[in-house]
Amino acid sequence: MSDIRRSILWVIFGFSMVLIWDKWQLYNGKPATFFPQPAPVATAPAADAPAAAGAAGVPTATALPGSAASQLPAASAPAAPRATHTATTDVLKLTFDTEGGSLIGADILKHKAATLVSKNQDIKPLTLLTSDANHVYVAQTGLIAGAQSVGALPTHKTPMTLVAADTELKDGQSTLTVRFESADTGGVKLVKTYTARRGGYDLSVKHEVVNTGTTPVSPQLYLQLVRDGSTTASETPFYSTFTGPAVYTNEKKYQKIEFPNIDKNNTDFIKTAKDGYVAMVQHYFASAWLLGEGIEREHFARKIDNNLYAAGMITPVGTVEPGATKAVESRLFVGPQEEKVLEQVAPGLELVKDYGWLTMLAKPLYWLMEKIHSLVGNWGWAIVLLVVLIKAAFYWLNATAYRSMAKMKAVTPRITEMRERLKDNPQQMQQEMMKIYREEKVNPMGGCFPIMIQIPVFIALYWVLLSSVEMRNAPWVGWIADLSSPDPFYILPFIMAVTTMIQTSLNPLPPDPLQAKMMWLMPLVFSVMFFFFPSGLVLYWVTNNLLTIAQQAYINHSMGVPVKFSMPNFKS
Repeated sequence: MSDIRRSILWVIFGFSMVLIWDKWQLYNGKPATFFPQPAPVATAPAADAPAAAGAAGVPTATALPGSAASQLPAASAPAAPRATHTATTDVLKLTFDTEGGSLIGADILKHKAATLVSKNQDIKPLTLLTSDANHVYVAQTGLIAGAQSVGALPTHKTPMTLVAADTELKDGQSTLTVRFESADTGGVKLVKTYTARRGGYDLSVKHEVVNTGTTPVSPQLYLQLVRDGSTTASETPFYSTFTGPAVYTNEKKYQKIEFPNIDKNNTDFIKTAKDGYVAMVQHYFASAWLLGEGIEREHFARKIDNNLYAAGMITPVGTVEPGATKAVESRLFVGPQEEKVLEQVAPGLELVKDYGWLTMLAKPLYWLMEKIHSLVGNWGWAIVLLVVLIKAAFYWLNATAYRSMAKMKAVTPRITEMRERLKDNPQQMQQEMMKIYREEKVNPMGGCFPIMIQIPVFIALYWVLLSSVEMRNAPWVGWIADLSSPDPFYILPFIMAVTTMIQTSLNPLPPDPLQAKMMWLMPLVFSVMFFFFPSGLVLYWVTNNLLTIAQQAYINHSMGVPVKFSMPNFKS
């Protein structure tokens, strides 16, 4: 009876630790680990698509006192008719708005918008930046007054004229240019030039400040990303990734900013720097504003009405004399979280692909998987071969654990008989059990420690597969047309459930009947959860299960332990 009470107490203690850890994550502004709550759905703007983008201004109510961010313009009604212009490269379809010359749309042409059910399915490209009734995600820039500048200046609300624009990147053409120019506003004219290059997800954005007045001006340039707080369709109640702003500097490295913390005005990130970037991150994709090294900038992140958030940077333009022009060069990244691409764009940008606290293990695993993919040309087989290599690397460590389990299984009949015989004398039962372990040279924990050492590696691999955009729309074999989405026919999850039960049955049952039942039920519940996980993750776990069963059965056979299934008595 004491064993049953002890088992129940251990279950309660374990579940309590899960709940406490989940609440601790929420208290620190991080998403819940085990029971993530979906972010609120964006409130629909009350205007048409272009007007929705213009509504995304930065309110002054939450500005930092005395900071340049306190001068950012609030939303206002458009002063002139607006129009949009579309420009298409080989990887991006971009939509610009004449109000402020903002980028209000970006389609990622090499990634599909929805889950693939069949390999030949025709689905439109994924839309990352957009401004419609359901979702707002745009990139805006403008000027605010500096030390010697007063009055209105061109902002993201100022009507601008499209003075030069390519519509398509033609064969033999390496770059595409879109140029906007504002009217004279407060003695200043702002000229924006976007330059996209073939194969690139980063746009060069040049801001030219022309002083048309009679006195010197010292404006500041702001670059911001505006997004609602909704999560992506690829997230489920069973797993979620970070969605929100992030700041990177050489001093503090990668700093995530949670939407709930912005709501509470409780953000902790580097406010001023001379390097790095400000990004808006979601599952598989990201956008980021980048300035050159050594350029001073002030970072900001704040809440806007209607569930909109803005994050960006402000940088001084310098003094512009009457009749003179000063330019600020920047870059805007809009694209998938492909590690190789991100590393080439800017130092530290690859960290938007967030592996969490196991980055040190995850990055080498991704590198190895990418190398395997370059040889086999299929991400599904790359996952299988990567798991095979990891199991091979841990072969002797696993062998130690399985030998210990085999010894435990061999003495289980003796222990079961002894427990039945001494069930009314718990103290003598414990003494007899330890005596059997000493005689047979069995360590009850010998099968646990070697496996525990490997757990961080497999958790890191889990995050690699969950975070890698390469899994999107990547087929494996037959019915698996998209490794980032659940198996449409639940074949892989069913195989995983079966192999998990087989693997569990090869392990020695705990002497206590309640513990034995729990050992069987927990993996079964875990397997059911995987019916809703991406196929790539289930494939990795199925491969691991099959290799584990094969090695465990081989070691049991070599030690003379019969390979038979052990099941608890659920009737008792």
